[in-house]
Amino acid sequence: MSRTIAEKRAAFRALHASGCFVIPNPWDAGSARYLASLGFEALATTSSGYAWSNGHADNHMSRDAVLAHLRAIVDTTDLPVNADFENGFGATPDEVAESVKLAVATGVAGLSIEDSTGEARAPLFPIDVAVARLKAARRAIDENGGDTLLIGRAENFVVGVPDLDDTLARVKAYAAAGADCLYAPGIATAEQIQAVVRAAAPKPVNVLIGANSPFTKGDLAGFGVRRVSVGGALARSAWGAFMRTAQSLAQGRFDGFGDAASGAQLNALFGDKG
Repeated sequence: MSRTIAEKRAAFRALHASGCFVIPNPWDAGSARYLASLGFEALATTSSGYAWSNGHADNHMSRDAVLAHLRAIVDTTDLPVNADFENGFGATPDEVAESVKLAVATGVAGLSIEDSTGEARAPLFPIDVAVARLKAARRAIDENGGDTLLIGRAENFVVGVPDLDDTLARVKAYAAAGADCLYAPGIATAEQIQAVVRAAAPKPVNVLIGANSPFTKGDLAGFGVRRVSVGGALARSAWGAFMRTAQSLAQGRFDGFGDAASGAQLNALFGDKG
């Protein structure tokens, strides 16, 4: 039986109350349906994976395209969906609030707002500006779908400003500004992860695992992490297999299909969709 949007959001909020769960990142309806078939309890979109599937670099899709993508993923699965909503698609806090209102209307169970500017010379918004933008997102959620989770992201380690002290200050500020969950993508050591968990407490923390890691889910749970996402890593894995096989074709070879999924398997997975 299909769950309502309210039921998906309630289930998503409950996942953040205790324990540790993995929230993988599909980039289209097919990958979302396959991940759902594996028993995951929630999914999260990936701005990079979606952009690459459309022939664009990350953070180069329009707001309208991203909103349509969010709705498509929400509609294709019974699982709660967390939206990678980049930096909120707005130059001002009021514009961020308007974009968040539109995102909430797609039915997502959560959405993240980054503090990155997209400008190489100044890749992060000043903390006070980032806080104002996050507060605007909080207000938009409260007024249009208060059961949607807000995730505050400190982007230091992925935009070339790997300052742990500044990251922790941002995490604390975003928690105080109304974020329900905190996220500092790019942190990698046990010490960094535990520091972010302490800074966010008692609010939950998401950790990104985007490459081979020495940590297991059990290790991360022991650090106090509540949820684990993989960003564009699944999409990059798919692209890696595609690129290797295509390159062998370009060289006149036909021996790159050994690990390909069977058509019968894929048809069985998708055949019940009317």
